[in-house]
Amino acid sequence: MPRPRDAPVGSGDRLDLSAVDALGLDIGGTKIAGARVDEGGAVVAHTSRPTTPENPEGILDALSEIYDELGGQETLPSVGVAVAAFLNAQRDRLYFSPNISWRDFPLASAVSDRLGVSAVVENDANAAGWGEFRFGAGRDVSSMLMLTIGTGVGGALVDDGRLVVGGFGMAAELGHIIIEPGGLLCGCGNRGCLEQYASGTALMRQARELLGDESLTQASLTELLKDGNAVALGALDSVARALGRGITSLVAVTDPQRIVIGGGVASAGELLLAPIRASFEETYGAGDKRPVADIAVATMGNTAGVVGAADLARAKSQPGA
Repeated sequence: MPRPRDAPVGSGDRLDLSAVDALGLDIGGTKIAGARVDEGGAVVAHTSRPTTPENPEGILDALSEIYDELGGQETLPSVGVAVAAFLNAQRDRLYFSPNISWRDFPLASAVSDRLGVSAVVENDANAAGWGEFRFGAGRDVSSMLMLTIGTGVGGALVDDGRLVVGGFGMAAELGHIIIEPGGLLCGCGNRGCLEQYASGTALMRQARELLGDESLTQASLTELLKDGNAVALGALDSVARALGRGITSLVAVTDPQRIVIGGGVASAGELLLAPIRASFEETYGAGDKRPVADIAVATMGNTAGVVGAADLARAKSQPGA
């Protein structure tokens, strides 16, 4: 049941919203993470709950529990909600989620009704990108492109200080630009998508093939990379160069000041960034004098999504927003 707020935070013209904590919630396929975040992007408190994709009502229950545990009634009058899903341009309705059994679902109103506060909903990759833009690797630029390299390739685009969501709400699906026409079949139905060549999944596939070891795990591959194994480094180089080619196309369209690489594969640091930069320079035109984005590793780790969601709620709560 929805719960009324007796004295909403934010009522009254003289309240300093910058001094009030914001609440961010990140809905994934197996858990919900929640964080109470101050105006500087620091996590004041955090918690999580396990969820099951087949129980959407249970997800709303878990959101309510997290809201109470983190003292939601003492935070801003909006909560930020990040979710792994395709959203409409108005960010009030969820079209589809690959991990949760919601279809054409009014997520913003459902969360608002359950918690008794307004909900600011954003795609999880966009929320993480916003967190990095505001408080992490992109905090000193006004335009930023972020690629998240994990099981697939996610992304976010910030232009002139604003998240770009597109006309239908599905901008910055960066993993699905085509870099190899007619190439490997992607889960989206197309062939040759970037994420088939430049994701953590692609890295594991190539490493297993090159090493001739189908039982290779992510942990053992990480150790091989740390030890300087030439074959493992060759697989990482192949992924990095695919990323460089993809970035070339993305930069030609978006012209960001900074490109941020996040996700699990980014933990390789310069082992990943050096060949990305080399491939990017080769394909973008190293000989000319155009200004070009620098490439950096994300700095906020797993907190980027909840911090970004909380900050979006803070922005929504500002007068005139």
